[in-house]
Amino acid sequence: MTTSANWPLLEADNVSVTFPVSGGLPGTGRRVHAVNGVTLKIHAGETLGLVGESGSGKSTLGRALLQLERVTAGEVRFDGYRITHGLKSDVARLRLQTAMIFQDPFASLNPCQTIGDSIAEVLRVHRKVPRSGVHARVAELLTLVGLRPEQAKSRPGQLSGGQCQRAGIARALAIEPRLIVADECVAALDVSIQGQIVNLLMELREKMGLAILFIAHDLAIVRRLCDRVAVMYLGRIVEEGPSETVFTQPRCPYAQVQCRTGALPPTRQIADHAYSCVLTHTGDETVFPKTRRSFDEAQAC
Repeated sequence: MTTSANWPLLEADNVSVTFPVSGGLPGTGRRVHAVNGVTLKIHAGETLGLVGESGSGKSTLGRALLQLERVTAGEVRFDGYRITHGLKSDVARLRLQTAMIFQDPFASLNPCQTIGDSIAEVLRVHRKVPRSGVHARVAELLTLVGLRPEQAKSRPGQLSGGQCQRAGIARALAIEPRLIVADECVAALDVSIQGQIVNLLMELREKMGLAILFIAHDLAIVRRLCDRVAVMYLGRIVEEGPSETVFTQPRCPYAQVQCRTGALPPTRQIADHAYSCVLTHTGDETVFPKTRRSFDEAQAC
């Protein structure tokens, strides 16, 4: 199935991810909802920013979309094919066309391997080039992300954080993905290096037509890089829309607080009225209003 201009490349429909709560009474089966009924779409060639305070479920959602976390309920579709509870061949298709860039550039690379070997391993496993062409392709990928081909012989500990993150991006590009999930990929880097990595992602998006799910807490970077933005709170999408609209005319009071401050402070530091339209209380139960959607926009208030 080929993705048309209007057909989502990746689609989540009412997706939930839960984890068991340890330490509870035996047989209670208590679970925590890390992601709760999320619906969103990512189109080919676009960048969707996913923002929210720590613990809001951003990273769990990103991993679940790539089937790195088990989806408890709902459905994920890639290029029109059902991935959750679908055929193994459809899951394999997802694996071959998606990649992830992780937050910690050192932890995401094998310290015992050179970065050239890390990239070459991906090329060999996925049979992207003949064995005789692996060395040349590694050099091409390193050059593409702004590293020198001779740095293929370096181990992660011999490189800076920014260089390691570039190597991680090169490894992600080795499978020629259509979608990349970038999970806080600049958070661990110095401010000057953050800008370089963001510029690189923008260039790669233009050159390769990549779709990117950019998970971050730095709203300035998200505003610069992303076409659309989705705001998460307690595992749910509370606002979604074009980047400039969300940042200049946020409708949900929770999103308004975030965009005014330009940061994502902890819940306890935000005035209660910011949540008045997002949460209602019935006895001991906290209730979310139903999210209203219109095309690629959403609002939960």
